[in-house]
Amino acid sequence: MRPRAAGRRSGLVALGLMSLACGAGAGLIGALFRLSLEAGGRLRDGFSAGWTGWFWSGLLTLSALAAVACALAAFLVRRFEPRAAGSGIPHVEAVLAGQARPASFALAPVKFVGGALAISAGLALGREGPCVQMGATLSHLIGGLLRRGEDERAILLAAGAGAGLAAAFDAPLAGAVFVLEELLRRLDLRSVTAALGASTSAILVARLIIGPGPEFAVPALLAPSFPALVACLGLGAVSGALGALYNGATLGALSLADAMARRFPLSPAVLVGACAGALAFVAPGFSGGGDELTQASLSGAPGPASALALVFALRFALGAASYAAGTPGGLFAPMLALGALSGAFFGALVDPAGQNALYALVGMAAFFAGSVRAPLTGMILVTEMTNSSTALLPMVAACFAATGVASLLGSPPIYDSLRARSAGA
Repeated sequence: MRPRAAGRRSGLVALGLMSLACGAGAGLIGALFRLSLEAGGRLRDGFSAGWTGWFWSGLLTLSALAAVACALAAFLVRRFEPRAAGSGIPHVEAVLAGQARPASFALAPVKFVGGALAISAGLALGREGPCVQMGATLSHLIGGLLRRGEDERAILLAAGAGAGLAAAFDAPLAGAVFVLEELLRRLDLRSVTAALGASTSAILVARLIIGPGPEFAVPALLAPSFPALVACLGLGAVSGALGALYNGATLGALSLADAMARRFPLSPAVLVGACAGALAFVAPGFSGGGDELTQASLSGAPGPASALALVFALRFALGAASYAAGTPGGLFAPMLALGALSGAFFGALVDPAGQNALYALVGMAAFFAGSVRAPLTGMILVTEMTNSSTALLPMVAACFAATGVASLLGSPPIYDSLRARSAGA
């Protein structure tokens, strides 16, 4: 028994060391991808500001440039690596379930360049999808180079995916929990060790390049009152319905885009890119992943309820259309922006004199839970991104309600639906 126990311990140590290497690689790729998106966003916003007095010329020019960028991103996906389209998380889950083959490392440059082009053009896509899939692909390659067995390579793939999420949002614990709750859907010592190791090294590398600090600034919050907790239950129920509606809209947009692409392969990317470019020119803060909208909602004074409702509707439509464009990009960041907007709107209606930032925070986690059905990941992700734990109790209540309502409405988790859709294609 002792040699066997010693072998298990040495195997666990080896797995932990390999996870550190995988996480470091995922952190490096994720940090470089974030820097490319920041540069692209500055270029897009600077272009909009440089056409003062030339409205129509600037509008048409940026719209055309965005259409070309998105068409190029979609072309790279179609020509070199179709599995690079969209988030990539459904493909990672399919690999772990034995339903798909792992991607070759050729996916990484397609995902990196295509994602940078599409998100910089103004599509409402998140940076976490490319970071997750690139981290997973790199980690599986490392496992193969080290001649590990299929089980260990699968654990490393999942850990690398979580490390990519951690690097994308500077959220190490959320990255680890994402591996256990959404990807592997099991809790054992080997999986926990690999997930924590990969997320730790990913954050260390990413912070060396980007620097530390929460993603969003939130005003100091008081402990929520009992009426506020009850209100957050209601917000959770609304968020569950909105999350289910967003899932349906995304799947519907994908079906429509497939019908268009059968006649003109790049037409969805061209059309959505042109619209996103026009929006980026008219309202720069409304385009891209949505971080500016999320920060405005968390500021505590995001604006009148009517304006919040209009922006929510606009981003809702743009998010579904952007995912259907056939370019690389994730769902998390747009969902968080929609959750923050809906939470701020809800707070403005039911508690206008209260802490509006509290409802925006809770809305982020609840919308995520309603769509993805991974409430622990959502709560921890929002807490780490805002460096605020005051809203944890109302988030628990809201995520409970959101998950229950979305399930009662018969809406499957979005990544389950996307994986099933890919399998049936």
